[in-house]
Amino acid sequence: MVGSTDVEIQSVCFDSRQVKPGSLFVAVKGTTSDGHLFIGQAIHNGAIAIVCENIPTEKVADITYVKVISSGYALGVIASNFYDSPSSKLKLIGITGTNGKTTFVTLLFNLFRQLGYHVGMLSTVKNMIDDEEIAATHTTPDAITLNLMLRKMCDRGVTHCFIEVSSHAIVQNRIAGLEFAGGVFSNITLDHLDFHKTFDEYIKAKKAFFDGLPSQAFALTNVDDKNGLVMLQNTKAEKKTYALKNLADFKCKIIENQFAGLKLNVDGEEVWSRLVGEFNAYNLLAVYSTAVLLGEDKIKVLTILSNLESAEGRFDYFISSDGIIAIVDYAHTPDALKNVLTTIGNIRSGDEQLITVVGCGGDRDHSKRPIMAAIACKLSDRIIITSDNPRSEEPEAIINDMKKGIEPQFSRKVLSIVDRREAIKTACALAKPKDIILVAGKGHEKYQDSKGEKHHFDDKEILREILLNK
Repeated sequence: MVGSTDVEIQSVCFDSRQVKPGSLFVAVKGTTSDGHLFIGQAIHNGAIAIVCENIPTEKVADITYVKVISSGYALGVIASNFYDSPSSKLKLIGITGTNGKTTFVTLLFNLFRQLGYHVGMLSTVKNMIDDEEIAATHTTPDAITLNLMLRKMCDRGVTHCFIEVSSHAIVQNRIAGLEFAGGVFSNITLDHLDFHKTFDEYIKAKKAFFDGLPSQAFALTNVDDKNGLVMLQNTKAEKKTYALKNLADFKCKIIENQFAGLKLNVDGEEVWSRLVGEFNAYNLLAVYSTAVLLGEDKIKVLTILSNLESAEGRFDYFISSDGIIAIVDYAHTPDALKNVLTTIGNIRSGDEQLITVVGCGGDRDHSKRPIMAAIACKLSDRIIITSDNPRSEEPEAIINDMKKGIEPQFSRKVLSIVDRREAIKTACALAKPKDIILVAGKGHEKYQDSKGEKHHFDDKEILREILLNK
């Protein structure tokens, strides 16, 4: 440490533009910029203390400098302390995995609300404090926003908070300093290799969350996933498992699976759910298991679960007046797309046509593009490849990457339409009564991100508009 050891801090910032007189500025090395380059600007804006990994050679008088090994980790701990450790004052449950996180936290949030608790939720779709909705910008917020939200929850009497924990957030120390009462692993499949570089590093990121759980917490994992037990190898938390196919602490069996919902046997009790598909059977079992581990009554939990609906944009469907089934799903990874298409395949009679509209996001993992196209071709009768969120890339280039996965025998059933609205419109034009349209990739999103601008775009809204006027 250089400078005074007794400094009164008014606010904590890691963005120099948000610094005000009396701020502590934490210089974090990010993926696109290094906060150390903005220490001077932070001091100019009024910072009185700097936390950094490298103290500047030219120091400013009356400024306190604190050197740390990891600024990102320090930011998490500092933010938690600044807001009086809010995560220790409620039961914070984190869910991590490639698919299912949003559905999981949404179901838990709604379940515990109906159980009579004051509840918080931090998710990809939205953040909630009981009935108050707060817009979400990231799957897991930055450490300062996260602790501020938790502080607000504590001040409002919230007893339980359910949060999506992304692999990015784990690696970037956004959850550093938080005290979790439990952690849940859903599954892990190919995704985010643009960030993690290798699948092994992606697995290690997920595992790090469980490695950090305290002994008084629980660690619940899906042992039907081949990497499920990996998550428990070094955790100090109480180890628990759930599964549909293997021996586990919590078990579930699918009795019926149809568009109207699922009939399940959960730990010996039959229950009906409005949710559809095997992947939702896993979600429901994980939610049930978590609630039981939190001390809730089994029968009461199953009774409420039978009436709950999924998160927006997750197997979100309606049936048009002429009997066309239109489904919107957030499936943007190979495994998620396969799960949705397999679910549809298991439910459909076989006489109808399944038309899939799918794209891949720009500035993200290129390796999954041909894989997703290949999956869509094998499991659909017709496929329309289109734009998702192209971001800074050219949509045509993304589509060309996807087309590399199309085998010659499937080429005749594939169309490429760059404009997503036109692609959806074409799918609706091709559909006959009782046919099924799946629009995959964007789910709940109400925008399309292209060339630095976000334009209003809602898959379900467009489907309804076209099918109602067909």
